Order: sequence, then C-alpha cells, then structure tokens
Amino acid sequence: MTRIMVLIGGILLLFFFSCREAGAADPRLVPDVSNRTINIQYSFTGEELLLFGAILYPGQRLPEDRADIVVVLKGPVQPIILREKRRVAGIWVNASSIRLRTAPGFYAIGSSRPVAELVDERTAAIFELGLVNLSMSPTGFSEAKTLARFEAGLIDLYTRMGLFYENPSAVEITEGVLYRARIPVPARVPVGTYRAETFLVSEGRVLAVASRDVQIRKAGFERFVAQAAEHHGFLYGLSAVLLSLILGYGASALFRRR
Repeated sequence: MTRIMVLIGGILLLFFFSCREAGAADPRLVPDVSNRTINIQYSFTGEELLLFGAILYPGQRLPEDRADIVVVLKGPVQPIILREKRRVAGIWVNASSIRLRTAPGFYAIGSSRPVAELVDERTAAIFELGLVNLSMSPTGFSEAKTLARFEAGLIDLYTRMGLFYENPSAVEITEGVLYRARIPVPARVPVGTYRAETFLVSEGRVLAVASRDVQIRKAGFERFVAQAAEHHGFLYGLSAVLLSLILGYGASALFRRR
C-alpha cells in the first residue's frame, strides 16, 4: 500500500509539472500497475492487480465533457486448436476443428462505462475493446457462422475458468484526473508477458493510449521444474520415470509389510 501511495504521489507531481509545459497537444496518460512481476508458486491462489494513473490535460484545464477510461490486461497470445464434439452412435467424437493463430491466454477489460456507450463498433473492433471484438485470426478458410460458433465457445469456456473477464464499471475516475481499476488474476493464469493498456476515450474517439508490461512467471521449485522440462527434456523425462519407479517400489514394499 505504501508503494502505491508513493507512485500516486509521483504521478500527481508529474501531472502538475507536465501540464505547465503542455501546449495545444492532446491529453496524455501516465499509467502504472501495482505489481509488474507476479510470481506463481505452489501456494498461489490468484491476485488482484491494480491499474492506475493520471490524465494530463493541456494547460491544466479539464474539458467540460469528462473523458472515460478503458483498461485492458492481455496476454500471452498464442495459437490454439479448437475441436467440436458431436455424439455419434452414443459416443462423443471430434467432429470438426479450427485453428486460431492469435488467441490470448488471458484477457480482462474494465471501463468507467459500458464500451458500447463509449465508442462505435468499428472503433471497438480496431482497438479490440471487449470480448466480442477479439481478433483471433483463424487459419484457412472458415465460414463466418462456424468461426462465430467456435469463438463463442472459447469465450464461454475461458470466462467460466476466469481467464476472460469483463466489467463495465471497474474503472473509478477521481476529479476527472486520477483513475484506478482492479483486475482479478486467477490461479490458473498462463505464464508469459502481459500488456496492461489504458485508453482515454471522449465523444466516441480514442484520444490517447498508454501501456505497461507485466511479467507472470513461475518461481521456486515450480520454476525449476518448468525450466528443466523446457531445456533438458530427455533428462527431465528420465528423472520422472525413475521417480515413478522408486515411488511405486516404495509403495508396494510398504503394503507388503502391512
């Protein structure tokens, strides 16, 4: 909490000094996050990430129509294969599949008002504001209805897993200058580099965009195991087999004694 207060104080100082030098330029954003590195250990049960910052208006003059803020936490982007199951002769089998090249492993969006009230559909699609506006780039030819069905299924699955999150009232703006939003990060979040983006929106237009990177990584013994599996695959597999044999032999010996 102390670190957050210090950062907010620094943002306020930057706001006042920067506004003195600002001319007729567009407003700017000074964003930050409460934690730029999240370590996943065996006891990790999730975390709440705070996205906050300030809006720098030219000449320290607030506009009559107050702007809105949209924050997005997204990453890591990777290809994924979706398969659809159908019941044939009483058995569930894979009927059709589709490959998406740019599916995010995690996507969370928060705003001061619903995105549909802030920008039109075209602008929302350009900046990928909202779950329905995610661009996942399917490979090969796919009918629009088929693609929409698979994307809707992925969104529903990831939403239930906590990997997709959307809250139209997550952003709180104070005095038209300071903003903050809390984004829940679930325990099963994938590791990788995330991008925390902030959008300043007014009268249907995106006036400014700023971002910060967030690293989510494994730590401790989990990090050691993950690196061993990635860089020393053969030795990792051999160690896993030996460990299984030792544990199996020990369990059988214990039950024979009993």
